Amino acid sequence: MKRMALLLCMLGIMLAWGHTQEVYTTENIPKVHLQDARRYACNPAGILSTAACDSIDRMLYALEQQTGIETVVAVLPSIGQEECFDFAHRLFNSWGVGKKGKDNGLVILLVTDQRCIQFVTGYGLEGILPDAICKRIQTQAMIPYLRDNRWDEGMVAGVRAVCARLDGSMENDTAAEEDESLWIALCMFLGFIAVGCVIVWLAVRSANKCPNCGKHELQRTASQLVYRRGGVKAEDVTYVCRSCGHVVTRRQNSYDENYRGGSGAGPVIFGGRGFGGGFGGGGFSGGSFGGGMSGGGGAGSRF
Repeated sequence: MKRMALLLCMLGIMLAWGHTQEVYTTENIPKVHLQDARRYACNPAGILSTAACDSIDRMLYALEQQTGIETVVAVLPSIGQEECFDFAHRLFNSWGVGKKGKDNGLVILLVTDQRCIQFVTGYGLEGILPDAICKRIQTQAMIPYLRDNRWDEGMVAGVRAVCARLDGSMENDTAAEEDESLWIALCMFLGFIAVGCVIVWLAVRSANKCPNCGKHELQRTASQLVYRRGGVKAEDVTYVCRSCGHVVTRRQNSYDENYRGGSGAGPVIFGGRGFGGGFGGGGFSGGSFGGGMSGGGGAGSRF
């Protein structure tokens, strides 16, 4: 009896170990939203509690009703050796998250054995949910909980912050960052102008300097045309120093305003197809996703 009990105990441990080590792929995880339009949290290993999944589902259902944004939250124990970034992108595109043509989808992936959290956005969300905001939500709202294996609190807090951003209730603190960037650009522009003015001033002073007495008193008194060629004219310009009377002659090239040669190639007209058309995409037939595609935006963090 003792031997039988020991064997049963070992079998139970092996089964439990095998379960926790199950590796998920984009093909074998349950397509919960395609089965039920009110479900968004894919939690096949039960890492999140039922209450946490219900809370996430309610928030994301309200978000979709209000904005049309489609979201998938996948919480998995393992995806093997695959990178979270690659997995999230393949999940996004194979399910067609977001509306076709709008590409307003979002995938939030948590993989516990890699201790990574990954956001992937469609092109249509990259303006309102840029990479910097995705990273901020992860580091401020989620990782303090995820670091301590408090999966429920971390994921609910992250989804709540995402919804606050996407429904317009989160303060757009990127405006301050944009203002700061604008000021930096303006200062750089004014700096270039100042440097240019200094260079011009030095060039004028150098041109007005008399090689005989060293004073900046040269004054142009006469000029003689040497040639015109290809829209450029050359002149011998005479300068006289107002201080010592020294005469200087310099050959100078300038644009010939009377030049009319060269018909040129004419204006270039860009025709044909322009940019646009978007990506195709398609989720599963009969599913409730709209066929959006990922745009490469988002962010990933380790904790």
